Amino acid sequence: MALRGNPLDAYKKSATTTATPGQLVLMLYDGIIRFCRLALTGFDKDDPAERIATINDNIIRAQDIIYELIQSLDHKQGADVAGNFLQLYDYCERRLHESNMNKTPDGIEATIQHISELRNAWAMMLERGGQPMTQEEFQSLTQSAG
Repeated sequence: MALRGNPLDAYKKSATTTATPGQLVLMLYDGIIRFCRLALTGFDKDDPAERIATINDNIIRAQDIIYELIQSLDHKQGADVAGNFLQLYDYCERRLHESNMNKTPDGIEATIQHISELRNAWAMMLERGGQPMTQEEFQSLTQSAG
C-alpha cells in the first residue's frame, strides 16, 4: 500500500494539533524568524522580479503570523503584558512594512533580533513549566543574543 500525501505535511499537522498553546506561540515565533530570513535571501537575487517577489512574499508571511499573534492577545486577562506584546508586535509589523516598501533589510533584521529574543525567553519559560525568567536572566539572554 502506497503512502498518501507528504509525510512532512502529516508531521507538521500532527505537531500543530497536539501542541500546547505555549508551544504554538513558539512555533509562530519560529515561523516569523524563518520567513524573515527567507526574505533576506531576496537581497542576493540578481533577477529584479525574483528579488522583489522573494522579499515581498516572505515579509507578507511573517506579517500574517504577527497578525495572528495580535489577534490572540487577551487584553482582559493579560492587561499590561498584552499591551506590551501588542506594542512589540506592532513595531515589528511596521518595520517589516518599511522594509517591504523600501526593499531594505533593516526592518527585517530588527524583527529577527526582537522576535529571536522573545522566542528564546518564551522557550526558557516553557522549559521551566511556565515560570518566567528573572530580570537578570532576561538581560543576560538578550545581551548574548545581540
